Amino acid sequence: MKKKSPKNKTIDMGLAEGMEYLQRCILVDADVSLEEICNSTICGDLFEIAPHLPRECADLLIVDPPYNLYKDYHGNHFSKTNLEKYEVYTRSWLDLVLPLLKETGSMYVCCDWESSLVIGRVLMEKTHVRNRITWQREKGRGAKANWKNAMEDIWYVTKGEEYTFNLDAVKQRKRVLAPYKEDGMAKDWTQTADGKYRDTCPSNFWDDITVPFWSMSENTAHPTQKPEKLIAKLVLASSQRGDVVLDPFLGSGTTSVVCKKLGRSYIGIEQNELYCAWAEKRLEMAEKDPVIQGYEKGVFWERNMCLEQRK
Repeated sequence: MKKKSPKNKTIDMGLAEGMEYLQRCILVDADVSLEEICNSTICGDLFEIAPHLPRECADLLIVDPPYNLYKDYHGNHFSKTNLEKYEVYTRSWLDLVLPLLKETGSMYVCCDWESSLVIGRVLMEKTHVRNRITWQREKGRGAKANWKNAMEDIWYVTKGEEYTFNLDAVKQRKRVLAPYKEDGMAKDWTQTADGKYRDTCPSNFWDDITVPFWSMSENTAHPTQKPEKLIAKLVLASSQRGDVVLDPFLGSGTTSVVCKKLGRSYIGIEQNELYCAWAEKRLEMAEKDPVIQGYEKGVFWERNMCLEQRK
């Protein structure tokens, strides 16, 4: 096996090395209370576990289901199917997770452009659709006879008419390149030691997300890992400190890690034992390093902005 560069921080340990982390996960095969599963990684199949979880236990659901694509999730395969079958699959998991959400709760569902056509339609039937966020992936494979897929969607829905949305927690800090003054005073911008900036209200198009790569401590070998900064926006916008956030397709643990860093409680469900071990490893790392790349001093900075660039 090729030896990794010392700068390569990718988490890709095997199960033998990660067994101590896997043993921190819990199994659920009978009805459990919130206290028994809070701040835990549940190892197992969502379709078997969800019926045992307490109803309306979560303030926020963050759902990143398999897209309608062929993917090898380190031994667990998901095959592309027709849209009708993918809709049946979408309805099956949605009917399991919606009862776990409080009446005042919110849910975000990740998808690509094609699965978005199915997921969005089903969500419109079963929830109050508030918006569709589109975020830019700045890397990906090109296509010879089509446009490169460089965007993904996130559907934002609520269960009822009352819900949490913390606008000030998710404002984006942007550099002011041509500062405008009125009567000699700054207009709609602020001068600090970090430079001239403006805190703007977030839109439903996000172009400030960096997809994790090998030199970032959050990076894992998971094929579809979401960035911590992306999930942090969802958590901060739609939950309060101490709230319970549930991720039924946890993957390598990004939602749980972000919740730990931001003072939320978490419940993660993941069927792949290897990914469960990676998630627990990352949770351990978060105790020593609570930093979220791109989120600093209570605001989200533009992509690839470092302190030196802000001045």
